[in-house]
Amino acid sequence: MMIQSQVYKAVCALAVLTSLGGAAMAQDTATPPTAVPSPVGVAIELNALQDQAGACRLSFMAQNKAQIAIETAVYEAVLFDRAGEVMLLTLFDFRELPAGRPRVRQFDVAGVACADLGRVLINGASQCQSSGDGDLCEAGLGLSSRTEVELLG
Repeated sequence: MMIQSQVYKAVCALAVLTSLGGAAMAQDTATPPTAVPSPVGVAIELNALQDQAGACRLSFMAQNKAQIAIETAVYEAVLFDRAGEVMLLTLFDFRELPAGRPRVRQFDVAGVACADLGRVLINGASQCQSSGDGDLCEAGLGLSSRTEVELLG
């Protein structure tokens, strides 16, 4: 009789937990996907590297995800070699970034072979001009890379 009572309690507990899990899953599926806020700011992707005559060409895809156009976006960048040592500190002028539209920008870095490049650090915005409030160039900055070179900030 004692064993039947313990089995009965275990079965009841399992039934309660199962029903709670189902309710939680039903609640999750009822949440509309629009409840997640859309990202704002600038997304920059290091898209490609190409060796040029005496230089490494870095191709970036940048997208302003805000509702306000950015007239000027200049970022301070630090290039590191594969050993992690600083190679160069420079400015990348992404120029204007219209709201919601992607732009590809290319920068030729003289005296650098692409094979020697290990990572690129975006130190921050050196210049950022827009008609909106706040700093759109740094707030919500998203960085990614499609290459073996890491892009970080």
